[in-house]
Amino acid sequence: MTASTATTVSIRPAAPADADALWAMLEPVFRAGDTYAIDPGVSREGALAYWTAHHAYVAEENANPLGTFYIRPNQQGGGAHVCNAGYVTAQAAQGKGVARAMLAFSLEEAKRLGFEAMQYNFVLATNARAIDTWKRAGFTEIGRIPRAFRLPSGDYADALILHRFL
Repeated sequence: MTASTATTVSIRPAAPADADALWAMLEPVFRAGDTYAIDPGVSREGALAYWTAHHAYVAEENANPLGTFYIRPNQQGGGAHVCNAGYVTAQAAQGKGVARAMLAFSLEEAKRLGFEAMQYNFVLATNARAIDTWKRAGFTEIGRIPRAFRLPSGDYADALILHRFL
């Protein structure tokens, strides 16, 4: 399935041929260690396996990758109707509406996949830009985990749990 937004961002499922592009976007984010609870030393193979384990997508413009996201069940069994998603925007594409386009698409796609709600389990309170984007899209903060994440500086950040029905 491919979708386009008014910002000319096209979104499609990730394919094995996208591995280099995905890694180019994921590596700087994971290595920075300040937004995802992923080992900053994660291998390329480990990062790609984590990112593409379920439904992974690529956002692009004129075949130029601008971002990527995944959708997966938040829990198994009785909790499988709620999904989780993760997003990364390529450094060169930040501030251009790519995250909003991926979010809008992911909400519709999650619904199409049969999910009833989306929940972000671990949004760092220091990630103000993401929090603002998610809240403007109707997500509500349903919990806060104090000092849940140690930043590379050694300081701690709270983690928020955000939720929205689809």
